[in-house]
Amino acid sequence: MPEDSKTIEQGINVSELSGAEIQKRVKNISSFKEMIDETTEGSVSDLVEVILGGGVTLNASDVHIESEEEQVKIRARCDGLLQDVTTITKKTYQGVLSRIKLISNLKLNINNKPQDGRFSVSVLGTGESVVIEVRVSTLPSEYGESIVLRLLNPKSLIDLDALGLRKDLLAIFKKEIQKPNGMIIVTGPTGSGKTTTLYAFLKQLQSPEIKIITIEDPIEYHLKGISQTQVAPEKGYTFASGLKSIVRQDPDVILVGEIRDPETTEIALQSALTGHLVFSTLHTNDAAGTVARLISLGAQPSNIGPAVNMMVAQRLVRKVCSKCKGTKKMSPEELATIKKGLAKLPKTVVMPKITESMKIPAAKGCQYCNNTGYKGRVGIFEALIMEDEMEKVIIKDPSIVNFREQAVKRGFVTMYQDGLIKVLEGVTTLEEVEKATGE
Repeated sequence: MPEDSKTIEQGINVSELSGAEIQKRVKNISSFKEMIDETTEGSVSDLVEVILGGGVTLNASDVHIESEEEQVKIRARCDGLLQDVTTITKKTYQGVLSRIKLISNLKLNINNKPQDGRFSVSVLGTGESVVIEVRVSTLPSEYGESIVLRLLNPKSLIDLDALGLRKDLLAIFKKEIQKPNGMIIVTGPTGSGKTTTLYAFLKQLQSPEIKIITIEDPIEYHLKGISQTQVAPEKGYTFASGLKSIVRQDPDVILVGEIRDPETTEIALQSALTGHLVFSTLHTNDAAGTVARLISLGAQPSNIGPAVNMMVAQRLVRKVCSKCKGTKKMSPEELATIKKGLAKLPKTVVMPKITESMKIPAAKGCQYCNNTGYKGRVGIFEALIMEDEMEKVIIKDPSIVNFREQAVKRGFVTMYQDGLIKVLEGVTTLEEVEKATGE
């Protein structure tokens, strides 16, 4: 590795020469392993550069460095799944650990309790220079500290049109985010792409005429022209207290990173009722569970209907690899499953016609996709619009089952159905959809 790679304050600069070499050589997990193995003979700084640069090149969301009894394992999470990359010696690991702690402002002499830090890495190379923010988490384990490096690549920020929405759903989203007030809540487990969807909303609305303020934990991506703030509980700046202050700043649009306590719930709902457009996330399994979750957080059913415009739930499914993508004829069981799943689909939803001779995607595997058969991910969504009739349901019987049944009667399309349509369109496989939705 060249000597001109320089450490910068609170970060790392992967030089143009080394960045270009990494981008040229690292094409898959196998070539990533080869480059790490070669670099273990050199300096620790070079090794950390290769680990970070290779992770960025492979579009990994995070890199895990896990200490075991006799060796240390390096793994990368690509398209939502962890894959083993290689192992390094305990001696090399100690150098890597110290280097990462140093650049992320962690205490070098503390190894018996968790620590969190951050730094940025600038990767220069054959393409455009990209600055990645890296979140660092260390955790004591039986054989040493476990390190997780979360790579927040700004290239992950995509426009609303690129989320993978059906045409009818895209039209609904664009209509709802143009409303002057109300709340849009995006739900799903950790890692389901909620933040990406919220930022796509903000990018769509961004303009000099609109004031947008966010309160996040933490700020994951930086957007120009938007006032972004980060919670600091140790200083008394929480979601609830921050939201109170934000409302006094006369914003048009407010993004609340997560609704997690009664006070934040109440202030967010009131903000939506008093002329602000509010975006937020909530941890529920589906869109219908949003109302029950808000009530459990102390919200009054009489406030939820007028305040909430739309409830969205989403998951991420892997897309079949474009290089080795195969097709197969549906088995009788698969045909029956898809027909049953899409039987009550509203006529307004456009989808391919189901026939017995129809073929669906099959994952094969090649060097390009690390022999997984999949490359990249796309969202599957369900969106529940708050209409007058649904408001009445909330007041009478807000149970998840009843709310969902009433929504289906009014043309609600579930995540599972959205996934099945993507199978018929050749985007993903039936196995991926079933795994993501639990159907």
